Amino acid sequence: MWFLGIDIGSSSVKLSLFDGEAGKRIASVIYPEEEMEIVSPQSGWAEQDPELWWDCVKKGCRKLFTHNYDPASVSGIGISYQMHGLVLVDKQQRVLRPAIIWCDSRAIQTGEQAFQTTGVEWCQQHLLNSPGNFTASKLKWVKEHEPVLYQQIHKMMLPGDFIAMKLSGEITTTASGLSEGVLWDFRGKQLANRLLEKMELDERLIPERVPTLGWQGKVTAEAAESLGIKPGVPIVYRAGDQPNNAFSLNVLQPGELAATAGTSGVIYAVTEKPVADPESRVNTFLHVSDTPEAARNGVLLCVNGTGILYSWLKKNLQGEGQLSYERLNALAAEVPAGAGGLSCFPFGNGAERMLNNRIVTARWEGLNFNLHQRGHLARAAQEGIVFALNYGFEVLKELGVHSQTVRAGQANMFLSPVFRNAFVNTTGTVLELYETDGAEGAARAAALGAGYFKSYTEAFQSLTCLSRYEPGVEAAMYQELYQSWKERLKEILTQ
Repeated sequence: MWFLGIDIGSSSVKLSLFDGEAGKRIASVIYPEEEMEIVSPQSGWAEQDPELWWDCVKKGCRKLFTHNYDPASVSGIGISYQMHGLVLVDKQQRVLRPAIIWCDSRAIQTGEQAFQTTGVEWCQQHLLNSPGNFTASKLKWVKEHEPVLYQQIHKMMLPGDFIAMKLSGEITTTASGLSEGVLWDFRGKQLANRLLEKMELDERLIPERVPTLGWQGKVTAEAAESLGIKPGVPIVYRAGDQPNNAFSLNVLQPGELAATAGTSGVIYAVTEKPVADPESRVNTFLHVSDTPEAARNGVLLCVNGTGILYSWLKKNLQGEGQLSYERLNALAAEVPAGAGGLSCFPFGNGAERMLNNRIVTARWEGLNFNLHQRGHLARAAQEGIVFALNYGFEVLKELGVHSQTVRAGQANMFLSPVFRNAFVNTTGTVLELYETDGAEGAARAAALGAGYFKSYTEAFQSLTCLSRYEPGVEAAMYQELYQSWKERLKEILTQ
């Protein structure tokens, strides 16, 4: 019994094949090998063509099955996807415009206006968020600025809904997905009709709901031929990348916490409480393990510029040659903590919710031409990312969200010893690393959604911790470095 996991990122599409009986991933593919482009027609905008994601899914799936794995053995599909994006299609399911993706900042003012007109208190009690720069606000922006196109819309979707549509021919969404678009009424446990009314958005544009974990449709003959699998395979799981990352790490219950440091950096904590930040610096969404009997919410802290900062650094330092991430990490390790007085503020990827939706932009400070080299830049970048995450960690603590242990996949920034050491000593938490990722998590969830696994306990029986890191003698030093960084950030935010 094999299960296919599809993870739609903004950099690439990942696919994993999971063996239910063995309880492990048996094959995986990343497509394309070079990072997908994020198009920015104007400053602060970020768009991608949804058909590009689908093309990568098709080609990646074909590549996956060149390794002598029988595609006829696929018994269920799970989908993970970049959160908060907006995909629009007409009645023929044709894409009407490029997707406005998660790091796009154009709808900030639109969301703030909706926050006020809908009612600040109502939004905090029912949405647990401000409309902010999320999917609902992006749809309102389209209505205001592209009214002719708006009239052609049949349905709006999140990126994962679009992939499910391409697989099944049906347009659906989930309650978890609606919550990440700030379209879910947590108190009423229904679509946020008051928000739609105040934003003058047509309720008919919202797809029908299916379970996050369970039957969502089946693969059509046309899609099956494109992917090289058999028709009729059930789609049984769909979740945004951060709830799915938490799922892949078995972070399902209150008090458990997951982290990622890919294109963006995220701290994601599970709670049973309806946590609402009055300043909307962190955001609350329905977690994948939420049920009518037991509330499970995910409180998400996001720093937009983590892996994308490191990718930018690698690209611009290598010149005409080649500079791998492994080499960049090694250069960082040659430099003492504090990077010789060089500081990095990693806020160059759109509006930062953690900083009250400010577009701060990235900056380096303390650069000395006679001292600093590539290793200093790499070290300062890694420490700056950790400090930014810890800044958000403090916000979570203010809201009563605590945890002494953080789980993460052994990937991306967590592959760097410098980053891991800075992380545990700055945050004061224990870090556990697991060999898993979003595509594997989606595949494991598919095995659960298809009924192959009967419980979460059974689904995660084979997941083991690879390594564990604890704060050490450097904790006081990193706290001092962090406090200096934090004070300077406060000055920057008042400028």
